[in-house]
Amino acid sequence: MARTVAIVEDDPAIRANYADLLKKHGYQVSAFADRASALAAFRSRLPDLAILDIGLAGEPDAGFALCRDLRALSAAVPIIFLTARDSDFDVVSGLRIGADDYLTKDAGLPHLLARISALFRRADLLHEAPAEEEVLERGALRLDMKRFIATWKAEPVDLTLTEFWLVHAVARFPGHVKNREQLMKEAHIVVDDSTITSHVKRIRRKFQAVDPAFAAIDTVYGLGYRWNA
Repeated sequence: MARTVAIVEDDPAIRANYADLLKKHGYQVSAFADRASALAAFRSRLPDLAILDIGLAGEPDAGFALCRDLRALSAAVPIIFLTARDSDFDVVSGLRIGADDYLTKDAGLPHLLARISALFRRADLLHEAPAEEEVLERGALRLDMKRFIATWKAEPVDLTLTEFWLVHAVARFPGHVKNREQLMKEAHIVVDDSTITSHVKRIRRKFQAVDPAFAAIDTVYGLGYRWNA
C-alpha cells in the first residue's frame, strides 16, 4: 500500500508541483494550504509523513504551531520542514519543537526524496522484529528499545524518535567517537552537519532539564560525538 505524504504549503503552484512529483514516485499525497485544514485532516487520519512550510496563509509561524500540533498527536510521524527560510534560528526552532528534518526549497527534489525515503526506512525498522537488546542501560541512562522510551536517573526524557536513535547511536559504545556519517546511518536519517549539531544541542537541553549536571555527550571537535562513560 502506498505511503501517504501530507504537504502543507500555501503557494498553490509549489504545492501542486511537489504533489505531482511525489505522486510520480509512488506516494499518495494529501495537500493543504493552511494550518486549520491540515490539522483537521490529521486529527481524522494521520499521514505516514508530513512536509510543512513555516509561513502559511499570512501566519508567519503557522508551520511551527502545526508541527507542535502534529507531534502532540503522534511522536512517531516523521516531520520535515521544507521552507525558504534558512536562518539557524529557524532550523533550531523547527527541530526543537519536534521536526525530524529541515530543508530549504532550493535543495531540490532528489534531496527531498532521499530524506523521505530515509525516514520511511526508519519507520520500517520500528515495525520489524524487536531489537536484540530490548533495553540499553549505560549508567544512569536507560533506553527501552521496544517502546522507544528514554530515562535518566529513572526520570523520563521526552525525546523525539530522531533524538532517541541519536542517543542510542552514541551511547551504545561509550567512549567511541561517532562521526556524523555514522550517526546518520545508525539513526536512519539523512541530514547535513548543522542539523546533526542542532539535534545534539536539543538532546543535551532535554537531559539537562531532568539533571542540570548532565554531561554525558562530548563533542570531539572536528570528529563527532561520544558518550562519556
